[in-house]
Amino acid sequence: MMNKSIFEVKNIYYQAGKTEILKGVNLKIGKNEMRAIIGVNGTGKTTLAAIIMGLEGYTPTEGRMFFNGIDITNLSITERAKLGITLAWQTPADLEGITVREYLSIKKEGISPEKCLRLVGLSPALYLDRTIDEKLSGGERKRIEFASVFSIKPKLVILDEPDSGIDMTSMDAIKKAIQTFKEMGTAVILITHSEGLAGFADKVSLLCDGKIAKEGDVKEVTEFFKEYCERCSHVGQMDKEILK
Repeated sequence: MMNKSIFEVKNIYYQAGKTEILKGVNLKIGKNEMRAIIGVNGTGKTTLAAIIMGLEGYTPTEGRMFFNGIDITNLSITERAKLGITLAWQTPADLEGITVREYLSIKKEGISPEKCLRLVGLSPALYLDRTIDEKLSGGERKRIEFASVFSIKPKLVILDEPDSGIDMTSMDAIKKAIQTFKEMGTAVILITHSEGLAGFADKVSLLCDGKIAKEGDVKEVTEFFKEYCERCSHVGQMDKEILK
């Protein structure tokens, strides 16, 4: 049985200029739940991630968000982070010039840098004193960013397409890291195009044209996605009956 809700999105709308991107999104994420959010490009998945994290310029035009019963709709990024919410972007943050050890030691009371690196399959002996620069591969950077998320022991983590640009040698480590979040008791919102990654989730939500078109178990929703969404020639052309 799923644990009670830790995070809830209620009727969120978001408009950029004259373009309405989100059109009444509703989500409930249980404690220790992994929820995958899938959909074609341009449906608002990354916008939703930015709104949940409270990035500048991403205040919803309508609706509310609650984390552990607290209304976070108008809280700052810092305030949300203090509550235990964090976001790992599709492209890791550019932190040129500092060492991996320094990056993973930002929060002193978190998990040790050594353990964080081991959780993502990297050797502390080989990586702790390396500088974060262009010599690191995309896969190494992504794994180090995941290690930084482990270091702060979040209660809710949003993973925005964690498999994007990842080499094959890093992919298995990324998959294991995603599973480890759940084992640690962290709720996960997993934004992905990958059916393989979505398969780790407890539940999948399909975002189409700014709305949740369907949600449920992985097989049911991914089959629906393949039949109705992947064949759409343009976002928003899905039959309106499907979205009722």
